[in-house]
Amino acid sequence: MPFQQSIDNARDDRAGAGGASASALQQALARTEEALKWLRARHADGGLPLLQLPGKQDDLKPVAEAARVFTAGASDVVFLGTGGSSLGGQTLAQLGGVGVPGIGALRNPPRVHFMDNLDAETYGALLAKLPRKTTRFVAISKSGGTAETLMQTIAALSAAKAAGLESYIPEIFLGLTEPAKAGKKNGLRDLLAKYRVPVLEHDPGVGGRFSVLSNVGLLPAAVLGLDIAAVRKGAAAALAPVLAKKPAADVPPALGAALGVALAEKGKSISVMMAYADKLERFTRWYVQLWGESLGKQAKGTTPIAALGPVDQHSQLQLYLDGPRDKFFTIVTVASAGAGPRIDPELAKLAGESGLGGKTIGDLVAAQARATADTLAKNGCPVRSIHVPKLDEESLGALLMHFQLETIIAAHLLGVDAFDQPAVEEGKVLAKKYLAGGA
Repeated sequence: MPFQQSIDNARDDRAGAGGASASALQQALARTEEALKWLRARHADGGLPLLQLPGKQDDLKPVAEAARVFTAGASDVVFLGTGGSSLGGQTLAQLGGVGVPGIGALRNPPRVHFMDNLDAETYGALLAKLPRKTTRFVAISKSGGTAETLMQTIAALSAAKAAGLESYIPEIFLGLTEPAKAGKKNGLRDLLAKYRVPVLEHDPGVGGRFSVLSNVGLLPAAVLGLDIAAVRKGAAAALAPVLAKKPAADVPPALGAALGVALAEKGKSISVMMAYADKLERFTRWYVQLWGESLGKQAKGTTPIAALGPVDQHSQLQLYLDGPRDKFFTIVTVASAGAGPRIDPELAKLAGESGLGGKTIGDLVAAQARATADTLAKNGCPVRSIHVPKLDEESLGALLMHFQLETIIAAHLLGVDAFDQPAVEEGKVLAKKYLAGGA
């Protein structure tokens, strides 16, 4: 596996009464066996298409080719989409430097923008300042009816027309949505068809928040020149223990799901995902949607929180250590020891911190991550540790697949459907009603 998972600090012999007991963990693990059988059956019969993605290769070339052709001569690429249509792409794109503090603005063109949140001032300013002829727009909506994405797309089309670029619209726009289906309206497909904009097809069997390994997530990665085959290879490594029929204790996502559910039954109603790497910040946000929207049903589930180390040690750790004991922590680290600038001993001494002399910035980050995990456990807060020796396409693909599987297994343990979101749909209907001036 491209990463290692340890639950030692989440057990009651390390975290005290707040940790999971051996018996509770074993009982939960035994219950995951049924979920593992279900996953193997769906892999065999194709009933859950996302399980086929790690082993697929034939769809990668069209994604890479679309990225190459579409971005030729582009100064900027704007991805329009929200929620699952964007967070997966952002997570992979961050590996390529997009959205990374400081260096994100310094990466080679094209500049990549994810407009995932609808904000009138932000989007209006973006459209006004982008170089019109060299900017490309990718509109992504699984259903084709997402109001935010439709509004953004229409506004971008109008801006192109106003700039005298209507004849170029088929070259500067690209769509990604479900295939046309008789009797089912797809507003995005209909809109783009008027301007002969090419459309890539979103597999209707892969839900938005589970779409990171499909063209939804891989297209932004390909635009940035990332190795999308390696992403799939990592995902396959995470799925392999499930398909090999290993015991649940030897299947990392089953172990993670069993631990999370066992701790939830002890009142750990909040799941904190804290990553110690700038390039994993979007990963924590991706996890929040995946976990929250998949499990938060029928008064069940735990509340996911995204955190970033070391910065959130200064903003959240006081609460975590001295506040309510209602949290389960996952600390994700990368191999940072020895990395980054090395500190001049004389300057460290001058600053009053001689202990920093000769150390690297990565040394301090590694020490802080270790100290955070150990301090939490010593204070009765259960901690799972995930260590990534090398953060690259393969290891990130493995992490993404691991947590999709963990989420699906946890849903089985909780008795909820991981793939629907009925409460969200109600809000979408009301928003459109209010916009139209309904009572």
